[in-house]
Amino acid sequence: MAVHTHDDIDWADRLRSLRLAEALDTEPMRVAARRLLEGMPDGPTILDVGCGAGGMSVLFAEELASAGAKIVLVDATEHLLAEAHRVVSAAAGDRAAIETIHADVADDELPAKLPPADLVWASRVVHHLPDQQAAIDTLARLARPGGLVAIAEGGLDFNCLPWDLGIGRPGLEERLLAARGEWFAEMRAGIPGSVSMPYGWSIALQRAGLDDVDSFGVLVHHPAPGPELLREFVLERVSWLNELAGDRIDAEDHETAAALVDPANPAFLGARRDLFLLGAKTIHCGRRS
Repeated sequence: MAVHTHDDIDWADRLRSLRLAEALDTEPMRVAARRLLEGMPDGPTILDVGCGAGGMSVLFAEELASAGAKIVLVDATEHLLAEAHRVVSAAAGDRAAIETIHADVADDELPAKLPPADLVWASRVVHHLPDQQAAIDTLARLARPGGLVAIAEGGLDFNCLPWDLGIGRPGLEERLLAARGEWFAEMRAGIPGSVSMPYGWSIALQRAGLDDVDSFGVLVHHPAPGPELLREFVLERVSWLNELAGDRIDAEDHETAAALVDPANPAFLGARRDLFLLGAKTIHCGRRS
């Protein structure tokens, strides 16, 4: 059964793509996990809100400085929640207890359902919710006094294709990304109860009453030719972008994108050795007073 959230995306169906992205992000996000865990008390409580496939909590579990932690996974998609519990439990071993909560991040009553946390983490979740500021306010309420709230939002978009692919008009990736930007604006406008947030994430954290607001970035870079995993990711990504583009790109671009992901086509991306991945993620942090 398909499971949809506020954005009407079937995230359970996106599990493979999420896993591929997490695998390619592992080492830079491990650095981020270590930074976020600095100064945590022994046996901290960590909330992964909108945990998806659980990749970041795997890194939290592996990087814990001591045993006795509690990692609580929260998501609105039960299939993803079960998968996240499986991989995080395997990574944690005896170092942490893993719990799951099936819940909507946009639920104002969420703090009553969760323990106060030393670290509240939400990766690329808030921008899918109707009222982004209200969601950040809720995340702030989940932290215990002195607890850290960290959200991964924004950054630099990922690029993976050469400009001239030898098929169709050059610059396909730029047009696909532009079409996705239009889709995103329409998606947000179509969420029931959607509220605009005409300011940046650091301001949103400050408005939620958090102190010591700061941001840092992590670079994700896999130069060509990259591992086989990279080619699998690029194939998934181009298919997804082509699907999202709809009538925002022309028929020629749709045909080119379809040819690129067709193993029987001479232009098949899986046979190329000049694919790469380059982008950056930004993590915004604030501490509850």
